[in-house]
Amino acid sequence: MKKKLVSALLSVAMVASLLVGCGGTTAPAEEAAPATEEAAAEEAAPAEEAAPAEDVTISVAAIETAYGSDIWAQVAEAFTAETGIAVDLTTDKNLEDVIGPSMQGGEYPDVIHLATGRPAGLTEQFIKSNMITDITDVLSMTVPGEEAVVGDKIAGGFTDTSLTNPYGDGKTYLAPMFYSPCGLFYNAGLLEEKGWEVPTTWDEMWELGEAAKAEGIALFTYPTAGYFDAFLYALMYSIGGPEFFNAATTYAEGVWETEEAKTCFEILGKLASYTHEITPAQANNEDFTQNQQLVLDNKAIFMPNGTWIVGEMAEAPRAEGFKWGMTALPAVEAGGAGYSYTWFEQAWIPSGAENVDAAKQFVAFLYSDVACEIFATAGAIQPVLGIAEKLEGDNVMFYSIYDNGAKAAMGNFAAFTPIPGVEVSPVFFEPINSVVSGSLTAEEWLANVSAASDQMRANLIQ
Repeated sequence: MKKKLVSALLSVAMVASLLVGCGGTTAPAEEAAPATEEAAAEEAAPAEEAAPAEDVTISVAAIETAYGSDIWAQVAEAFTAETGIAVDLTTDKNLEDVIGPSMQGGEYPDVIHLATGRPAGLTEQFIKSNMITDITDVLSMTVPGEEAVVGDKIAGGFTDTSLTNPYGDGKTYLAPMFYSPCGLFYNAGLLEEKGWEVPTTWDEMWELGEAAKAEGIALFTYPTAGYFDAFLYALMYSIGGPEFFNAATTYAEGVWETEEAKTCFEILGKLASYTHEITPAQANNEDFTQNQQLVLDNKAIFMPNGTWIVGEMAEAPRAEGFKWGMTALPAVEAGGAGYSYTWFEQAWIPSGAENVDAAKQFVAFLYSDVACEIFATAGAIQPVLGIAEKLEGDNVMFYSIYDNGAKAAMGNFAAFTPIPGVEVSPVFFEPINSVVSGSLTAEEWLANVSAASDQMRANLIQ
C-alpha cells in the first residue's frame, strides 16, 4: 500500500508541474462478500460511532482560501472541547506543497480539506488511485454534541453527485463542504444607471451586448478558462435540461451531434465575440483578478464566478455606485428556466490515515451548528438545510438565487480511465481562450469535443 501511495504522489508532482486539470478515475476494488449472514447484517447496519481514546490526536490539513485559516483553528478547538480529541492543524494556500513531502514518506493527514479542480490535481490523483476512505457511514452518524444525524442535516442532492460519489457505486467518499451558487456576477449599479435590464434569455443578452458595445463596454469576461466548468454545466442544463446534461457528461454516443449541442456551441461562439479582448491574456493564475477588475471598473458587464468573489475583491477599487449583482444563466427561450450551478468543496479521509474513527467524528462535526456558525463568519457556507435563514448582507441575495426562479445545476463529467493526452479541462473548458482570440472557431471546438468524447466513452468507468 505504501509503495502504491508513494507512486501516486510522485504522479501528483508530475501533474502539478504540467498544470493539467482533472481527469478520469478508476473504479474501486470490489469488496469481499461477508462470509456469513451475521457478517452481512453487521455490514448493512449503520456503523457504531467508536469512542477514540482520550489521548488520540488527529491531523487535519485544510487549504487556506479567501476564507482564511482562523475559522479552521476555531472549529478544531470546538471539536476538541466537544469530543476530547486533539487536533494537529495544518493550513496553507499551497497545501499540496506542504503535505506532499510527508505523504511521500508514508505519513498522511487523517482529514484533508482540498477540493477537486485545482491545478496540482492531488485530490483527483487520490481518487484515481482508489486511496480515499469510504465515508458513507458518516451520513448515519450523530453529529457530535447534537442529536441530529449528519445525513439529515446535509441539503438534498449533495451526497448524490459524482463530486462526492466518484465511482458510481452508491457510496460516498468525499464530504460536501462550503458551497457556492455560481452564476453571472455584475455591477447592479451600472445597469440601474444605464436603465438596462438583466437578461432572462440569450436573445436579450445579445441585445444588451449591442447596447453596451455602443458605449464601449464589453458584455462579458471571465477570470480563467477554468471558470467555464460551472458555466458550461449550467448552460447545458438551460438548453436541454437534465437529460441533455446527463447524456453529455456521460459521453453518450451522438450527443454532440444533436441540436442541443449545436445550440450550446453557437452560444459559446457568440459570447466569445462579445468578450473583452484582453481577457485571454489575463486568464491565468497570476492575472485573473485583472479580468475580475474589468467588471468593477465598468469595462465589462458579466463574468462567471462564485460567491467568494466578494471577499476576493473586497479591497479592490471600483466604479462609483458599484453594487454586486448575481443572476443565473439566461434561458434559451422566453419562459424557459435559467440555471445556476452549485459549486462546492470537499473534505476526505486518505486510506492511509491512522485514526479513521476519530477522523470520521471530525467530518461529522463539520456539519454541527457550532461549526457552521464559525464557518459562516468568514462567508464559508456549509450545505446544510436552513443555512440561508442565518445569513446577512450580499449572501442573502446570493444564496436565495434558487428562491427567485433559478434552477440548480449539479454534477460534472463522468470518470473515465486515464487516456494519454485527453483530459476534461483542455477539451471542454480551456479552448474558450482560443475562440475569443480568434485562433479556433466554435465549430472546430465542437468537433474536437465530439472526437474526445468518443474516447472518453470507450474508457468510461462502469
